[in-house]
Amino acid sequence: MSKELIRLQNLTMEFDGEKVLDGINLYFNDKEFLTLLGPSGCGKTTTLRIIGGFQNPTSGDVLFDGKRINDVPPYERQINTVFQRYALFPHLDVYDNIAFGLKVAKLPKDEIHQRVHEILEVVGLKGYDHRSVDSLSGGQQQRVAIARALVNRPKVLLLDEPLAALDLRLRKDMQNELKRIQQAMGITFIYVTHDQEEALSMSDTVVVMDKGRIQQVGRPEDIYNEPKNAFVADFIGESNILDGIMLADYKVKFFGRTFKCLDAGFAPNEPVDVVIRPEDIDFVPPEEGHLVGTVTSVTFKGLNYDIIVDFKGFKWLIQTTDFQGVGSTVGIRLNPEDIHIMHKSAYSGLFGDYSSYSAEYDELTEDAADEEE
Repeated sequence: MSKELIRLQNLTMEFDGEKVLDGINLYFNDKEFLTLLGPSGCGKTTTLRIIGGFQNPTSGDVLFDGKRINDVPPYERQINTVFQRYALFPHLDVYDNIAFGLKVAKLPKDEIHQRVHEILEVVGLKGYDHRSVDSLSGGQQQRVAIARALVNRPKVLLLDEPLAALDLRLRKDMQNELKRIQQAMGITFIYVTHDQEEALSMSDTVVVMDKGRIQQVGRPEDIYNEPKNAFVADFIGESNILDGIMLADYKVKFFGRTFKCLDAGFAPNEPVDVVIRPEDIDFVPPEEGHLVGTVTSVTFKGLNYDIIVDFKGFKWLIQTTDFQGVGSTVGIRLNPEDIHIMHKSAYSGLFGDYSSYSAEYDELTEDAADEEE
């Protein structure tokens, strides 16, 4: 069974009277890869900085191995940080960049030599000791920054959007690399990102945040397949989110039709949010469809098409390899396992209608969200 390493208790953080963190309660297990995921300004970086000791919370406690560490300075915590900007020393070679902290700690030369070469192997930079850091690619510089943080053998490594500056292909490679390094070192990684795919592919546990609050904590599969509210459903992947009425256990009504589902435990006739993932929807001939609509937009995405279909004025996104032309009439069928029911929340009604859908716009907003307080 995993051992708890860090606990955040009732953490709040205010800047100029504005609440950036609002009652965060969260624990991190030893040897876990946990990701704080959310849009720009949700409080994830602030949470990371409090764990690292770079900021003091307005109220609440940080416990490490059961001991309160609010007043322990960063350099005395068994925690190291890799920032988005790697902050390597340009006048030092790879070896001296990595050895810097060990030299400050006055470790024997032999031990420094051994540790630096061990960590170079772990991060896949064996033989790079005497290269200048300016001659390295972005991905290699990133590995040096990680090696420098790991060579001190911290119990926890904090990573603040460390792959944001890399191109897509390199980012994918580094995601695999980071997971491998974390498993090889057997230490806790706490990772901050606004990239859903990054969070889902690397993490043991994902913490979804918005507006200074935790919206959901769980394994990547659970967060994706069982979102707690409309914000999580929309932020993790794409979702069609509709108003429905839970008539009884396993029976939901929306668009004037009753559907079987796999959800239970709701009040009779409780208003609910109904989530249907775009990739779970199959086209059928209109006469066989549970619902019939008109295709209003088609975008080719390489592996599949993103097709917007208008059902009674509500626009759905359907991701499929089954091409349908703009203006064609299509039917869809929904299986019980494709329908997920959520309680109404403050986020209800804000997401899930693709009336203003634009893939280009999504990419623009994602790039703009690179910087966060």
